[in-house]
Amino acid sequence: MTWEWLVRIITEFWPMFLRGAGVTLLISISGTIIGSIIGLFIGTIRTIPTPEKGVKKVFLKIINIIMSIYVEFFRGTPMIVQAMVIYYGSAMAFGIDMDRTAAAIFIVSINTGAYTAEIVRGGIISVDRGQFEAAHAIGMNHAKTMLNIVLPQVLRNILPAIGNEFVINIKDTSVLNVISVSELYFQTKSIAGNNYRYFEAFFVASIIYLAMTLTVTRILRLIERKLDGPENFNIIPGNQMQVERPEDHVKKTQKPVRF
Repeated sequence: MTWEWLVRIITEFWPMFLRGAGVTLLISISGTIIGSIIGLFIGTIRTIPTPEKGVKKVFLKIINIIMSIYVEFFRGTPMIVQAMVIYYGSAMAFGIDMDRTAAAIFIVSINTGAYTAEIVRGGIISVDRGQFEAAHAIGMNHAKTMLNIVLPQVLRNILPAIGNEFVINIKDTSVLNVISVSELYFQTKSIAGNNYRYFEAFFVASIIYLAMTLTVTRILRLIERKLDGPENFNIIPGNQMQVERPEDHVKKTQKPVRF
């Protein structure tokens, strides 16, 4: 690697690097947000208690089977294969001409949704059953229990896992070059093909990937700290707490009487 070529590649092709990084961030951010919503919905549905009998039991069982197939399929196959099947397969089988960027967001979203569904389901299962029982004891149904008690705890607990999925999505967008999405890897390959300086071009791309992942990691750490609250709490010992008695309040408010 020569520094002259490295500087030349950066100065001449920085708009292509910037455009590729922008598309990578667009796909990864959109895919992570949409996928998290999908995973939150599926993970919540899969933890609904199954009725003992009736139409609801059959309906819920069918829904759980469909969701299980979705989760297992997209967790058990590589994203590069999913991209080929969804983009090219939909065009050949159904005649659907998808926009490449929209197809990329769709692929990342459903892939992230499958992983996030298991993360959410695990987070709900990890909540102490006593909280469910206490909520039911005060008259809450399952929906109110999940919305007001369980999900706020789950969202905080799964935030590191969601952040990890975000970082993975930034890197995994590189496989979408198989459907000619103009993300960072695709642009870098085009730059390297223009001058046959593959090492220098992909070295610049690796630095950009590293900068993006480190930035996302730091932002998520700050969000986690904000949710955790202050690290140090001032605990007042019981013998230093002043408890105001009713007669003290009367003495403070009572005005002296002058004769």
